[in-house]
Amino acid sequence: MLVHPQFDPVALALGPLRIHWYGLTYLAAFGLFLWLGARRVRLPHYAAAGWTRRDIEDMLFYGVLGVVLGGRIGYALFYKPGDYLAHPLDILMVWKGGMSFHGGLIGVTAAMAWFARARKRSFLQVMDVVAPCVPTGLAAGRIGNFINGELWGRAADPALPWAMVFPQSGSALPRHPSQLYQFALEGLLLFALLWLYARRERATGQVAAAFVAGYGVLRFVAEYFREPDAFLGVLALGMSMGQWLCLPMIFGGAALWAWFGRSRVA
Repeated sequence: MLVHPQFDPVALALGPLRIHWYGLTYLAAFGLFLWLGARRVRLPHYAAAGWTRRDIEDMLFYGVLGVVLGGRIGYALFYKPGDYLAHPLDILMVWKGGMSFHGGLIGVTAAMAWFARARKRSFLQVMDVVAPCVPTGLAAGRIGNFINGELWGRAADPALPWAMVFPQSGSALPRHPSQLYQFALEGLLLFALLWLYARRERATGQVAAAFVAGYGVLRFVAEYFREPDAFLGVLALGMSMGQWLCLPMIFGGAALWAWFGRSRVA
């Protein structure tokens, strides 16, 4: 079986300056968002609506704020509400780790609503522009998780060719490299499906709804291979917290996709 390579989390050291791999994955995510977003707004229906690359740059600024604030607050509320209620200032200690995708999604949605209001644009159209550009950022983040040897998978059959021991887990059990599963599913696969779907003009809101439902389904599947958080374990019906948070995404996203599809293409 394989053993996690135990990467040095510091990619580059220049004197007192330490550049971490995880920081580089964030930079890659932001760069991919700018590149893909610039391609999105060149589509005829967005160009005709006055979208420009400058809009994408401004959306990235709003989005970064939403990811960081929403991800951190969401982690506190969804995963450790008791701890952070007792020690609220610990929420500011981001260097200790703890980010929630679902909280980040709420944060980005709020940030895009702010952007739409400020620019007097349709909120749903803003979300349609953004949605296909997000999965590559998620893929970059999962690579960061793998490099750090965190968010490892559940125990796997030792005969599985890619089963991997993560020494950080405190055991010699072979595990699923679930970070790479998530990289492939909610990163590459979701990007490919959504990018192809969004090449044609769709009813306003349908692209964003497809992202919400698609992510929910793929993350739900990946959670069967990811070790649940030790302080939560498996919850009701044998599902993890991540799976419970995905259910409203799946059903809500599918319902919104169908509802938006009843309207005319904007």
